[in-house]
Amino acid sequence: MVLMLVVGVVGLVILLERLYVIVGRSKTNGRAFIERIIQLVRSGKIEEAIKACAASTAALPDMGLLILRSRTRDEADLENVAEAAALAELPKLTRRLQYLPTLAVTALMLGALGMVRGFRMTMLATGSTPMADRTAQLTAGFADALIPMGFGLAIAIILTLGRGYLVSQSEAITEQIHEFSARLINALIDRPDVRLGHR
Repeated sequence: MVLMLVVGVVGLVILLERLYVIVGRSKTNGRAFIERIIQLVRSGKIEEAIKACAASTAALPDMGLLILRSRTRDEADLENVAEAAALAELPKLTRRLQYLPTLAVTALMLGALGMVRGFRMTMLATGSTPMADRTAQLTAGFADALIPMGFGLAIAIILTLGRGYLVSQSEAITEQIHEFSARLINALIDRPDVRLGHR
């Protein structure tokens, strides 16, 4: 139980840290932000767009800031800057998420180990007990032996659900980063915006 508690606490710390980074720091109202920056760039207000990007530490504004500060209008150079910026920003979103499934499986295995140990202890404790009392002792012992498995399952469920949510949020931010960089490059080289036909 102590080992499972340690696994649960480590998993919870990782979940909370990733929640802070992905949802707290990196998540913005991406659609509104993208449209605002693209509109500023298309109307020639590059300095204002840079200030809007610099006002936030989220991943999307950081990406825009790196592209806008490059000051180049060559498409290949802008794409290189965008790729380098993505290599710098995207790993921040997925860092340590792969630990959560490992911790969930570890909690399940520790729960199963605790359950087997509990069954064994119950069988050993009831071996010399008279037959009349043995059934009640076995029932109580087996019920107690299931507690570690239930605890391990609860930890695994929380870590799995938390990871699923964080992965979906990081994927949404990643998609916005790719869209933003492509649209920002188009705006800087004065190419038509792909979304103009959808308005």
